[in-house]
Amino acid sequence: MTETTLGLVVARYYASIAESMEESARETVADRDATVGETVDVPGAYDTPLAADRLARREEIDAVAVVGTIVAGDTDHDQVIGRAVASRLTDVSLDRDTPVTFGVSGPGQSGAEARERAEKGAEAAGAAVDLAEGLPEAGVAA
Repeated sequence: MTETTLGLVVARYYASIAESMEESARETVADRDATVGETVDVPGAYDTPLAADRLARREEIDAVAVVGTIVAGDTDHDQVIGRAVASRLTDVSLDRDTPVTFGVSGPGQSGAEARERAEKGAEAAGAAVDLAEGLPEAGVAA
């Protein structure tokens, strides 16, 4: 079996949380004897689907892990962003036939709660490796 290569998309809007999430994702990838082939930093969670799509198009990328956080504010904007991002990342995964995992914490959380959920980066990376290694090839019966 060849080494699994992931693409990593990091939403940087909450920079200190994003750094923790990215670090936990990279540690998990290394622990799984996989590699991060490319990392794409984007301004915020809303920007992640396009970056995930660009990575998923690449032949050398086996799966994409997306990490970031959405914090609640005074309006329901966080809910709108969360729904849009989750939907579009699912579309990328299905349209590109490439696993795309959702390591975006929130919506509906405070900044403190978001900091406590930095392990979502590790969970997304681990799930991406699991999917890349466990899914049968397209057109091949399991």
